[in-house]
Amino acid sequence: MPRSHDWDNAFTAKSDRGAVEHSPSYAGAQSFLRRRFSRDLEGVDVAVVGVPFDTATSNRPGARFGPRGMRAASSVMSWTRPWPWDIDPLEALAIVDYGDCQFDYGVPETVPDFIEKYILDILKRGVSTLVLGGDHFASYPVLRAYARHFGPLSLVHFDAHSDTWADEGARVDHGTMFWHAAKKGIVDPTRSVQIGLRTTNDDTLGFRVLDARAVHEQGPQAIARQVLETVGDHKVYLSFDIDCLDPSIAPGTGTPVCGGLTSYQALEIIRGLRGINLVGMDLMEVAPAYDVGDITSLAGASLAFEFLCLFAANPHRSS
Repeated sequence: MPRSHDWDNAFTAKSDRGAVEHSPSYAGAQSFLRRRFSRDLEGVDVAVVGVPFDTATSNRPGARFGPRGMRAASSVMSWTRPWPWDIDPLEALAIVDYGDCQFDYGVPETVPDFIEKYILDILKRGVSTLVLGGDHFASYPVLRAYARHFGPLSLVHFDAHSDTWADEGARVDHGTMFWHAAKKGIVDPTRSVQIGLRTTNDDTLGFRVLDARAVHEQGPQAIARQVLETVGDHKVYLSFDIDCLDPSIAPGTGTPVCGGLTSYQALEIIRGLRGINLVGMDLMEVAPAYDVGDITSLAGASLAFEFLCLFAANPHRSS
């Protein structure tokens, strides 16, 4: 048993790898998975970055508190690898909690460019990001940074909404950003997949759509196989809007839609994507004010932990 002043791994960790066995889940700093808080990226594989932005919402705000909620919920997970994985991302990867991207909310027109630069500066140092949102618009400047660094990407997008409604100019909207991403060549729709959709948008822009009905009827394994078939070995950015889950499972979100995925279905699809060439990932739209017993924050943190497993298992990662 460590001395009491050694318990808080967020401050006292000597390494950015390994589980945390003795830090109580109910106390201490709220870093994601009890990782060390640090802006030192030397030797780091993944930086966990909060983007507490929610002014692009079309319904209920509150996702600015999502990063805080998921960090707190993750404290119960940091003692061992996720079941049933045989790879432990906390051992395989050097991970730090990089804190939050702190933009100036008083000049909202500057926020997208600020987020893009913030993420690009991390990528230039050879470090990938796990972004905790924040409303889903924040994925757009993050994707712009990734495309500047890696070139056009395949997008694997879990959501109740397509977020590809046509738009004009430089509006900041959480329902149109993937329309911009497709039109501007940031993502390649023909090598991208949207999963769990259950709102009407007849123009798919060329994305492969595996809607909520397909998931319920075909099962997670069949969905995962189709995703792998579509993206091939292209570099993939994974973006998960928590409203992909049914509101009975994830009520703490801004735009809930009935008929969604269970947490089991979502987790099994993620597990079925092992081997995907994952370069970046985010978990968006957790709004703790509408939550019940923190179950939405728990679902978000659990999914994000599994994303780290996918990232650690990427056979292309060292190339």
